[in-house]
Amino acid sequence: MKIEELICLGNKSLHKDQVKLLLGTLLNLNPLEINLHLNDYVEEEIVKKYQDLLECLKKGEPLQYALKNVNFYGFDFYVDKRVLIPRFETEELVYNTDLYIKKYFSSNSKVLDLGTGTGCIGITLKKLNPNLDITLSDISKDALDVALINKEKLDVDVEIKESDLFSNINSKFDILISNPPYVAIDDEIDDLVKNNEPSIALYSDNNGLSYYERILATCEKYLNEKYLIAFEIGFSLQEEVLKLINKYLKDVKVITKKDMALKDRMIFIFKNIDLSE
Repeated sequence: MKIEELICLGNKSLHKDQVKLLLGTLLNLNPLEINLHLNDYVEEEIVKKYQDLLECLKKGEPLQYALKNVNFYGFDFYVDKRVLIPRFETEELVYNTDLYIKKYFSSNSKVLDLGTGTGCIGITLKKLNPNLDITLSDISKDALDVALINKEKLDVDVEIKESDLFSNINSKFDILISNPPYVAIDDEIDDLVKNNEPSIALYSDNNGLSYYERILATCEKYLNEKYLIAFEIGFSLQEEVLKLINKYLKDVKVITKKDMALKDRMIFIFKNIDLSE
């Protein structure tokens, strides 16, 4: 079949952008360039895989799970139903954290990616800063299996550790970065997310604040005197997380940032760092 025919087939059940992304991934083409190849013929094996994936998507499976792939910060990560699908907002967390690391920390600083999931945060920071000493931790063995796949796929030297937050952490770090579960139990979320992505990576007690409080209450035992904590937050949680910071941490400086949709999404906490530098 020609690419043009496959597009017509996909457009019967999916949005055209999804169709182009799906075909682009299968054919190793930039989705924006698909229209330049409409008359190209596609091997029967790929046609069959494409048809099978269309069926998965029609049944309500997220595109990333169907493809077993998500592009995060320009790197291709393996992803399946054992882990949360990385979001654009988390790319912004990594971008800003990388800027702060380069500005305020040495190139071989120690980083803890707490609740790592796919490993996309810590692995991306390692790709951007090859000398960083990075540990990926998660309570979920399933998530750590996926993180291991991505460690090997992207060829990075990072430590992977099973731990319920700090329960199995035995060293101190310069940077702690985390995108913990922050959806309140009674929050309404998109059915595609609710019906497919792991609840352990989504929901948090105490109106979405439980993990932030647990982290902030004990984190300084696992941080050096000079440190950075970088959080992704639910866009409605900023004021409450700031209250928790004031409750548990002393003599720190805090920077909050909005995401590209202008929603409150990131909090950065600095200790013993001169931000005027």
